[in-house]
Amino acid sequence: MSKKKGLSFEEKRARMMEIFFETKDVFQLKDIEKIASKDKGITSMSVKEVLQSLVDDGMVDTDRIGTSNYFWAFPSKALHARKRKLEELQTQECFEVRSLYAFCQFHLIFSVFAETSQKKEILQKGMEKSKIGRENTAERAALMKELAALQQKKEQLKAEIEKYKEYDPDVVEEMQMNRQQSIWSCFKTTKTTSNGSDLQIIFIEDKKASVGPNKQSSQGGSQQMD
Repeated sequence: MSKKKGLSFEEKRARMMEIFFETKDVFQLKDIEKIASKDKGITSMSVKEVLQSLVDDGMVDTDRIGTSNYFWAFPSKALHARKRKLEELQTQECFEVRSLYAFCQFHLIFSVFAETSQKKEILQKGMEKSKIGRENTAERAALMKELAALQQKKEQLKAEIEKYKEYDPDVVEEMQMNRQQSIWSCFKTTKTTSNGSDLQIIFIEDKKASVGPNKQSSQGGSQQMD
């Protein structure tokens, strides 16, 4: 004959709650030990541990009156406790879903930002080549128009990254370090000469300068190209 399997800890908790719900009474520990052992199959040695776990989870109330501790639990409170726990889990789940969505959005925007920056650099080089001996050409005008659009898109993506960066601080920190190590050539302005025949483009190179007691700060300058 196989040995009877004992109750799991959760089964003991459930059966002990039945004692309170069925009787709707207030008990001392010694009373619970007797009822649990006799009617619910819970060994008296484990009653105190099981009861304390229910108290810790707020499922059973307890109070000390004189020199004795009393325990009680009513179905209405258990219902409210389960409802409150469910609401907490739903709130946590919603927050995790929103965080995951924002995290994915951040990575997507960052990828587009990197691609746009690379394309902008290629267009700048194309502009420099196209202006040599071919000033005021349609190709150059088209490149300048596309460059301006990319610059505007880049600023919009930077604003989007700023909105989602709180969800991924490690990625943002890495992005900022990479930006500090990179040299960006940004379009500054265009202007027409007094006779209106030549179109001049001025570029600014942003370089990070290292300043110290024995070092001179690097000076960024503007390079004017005809």
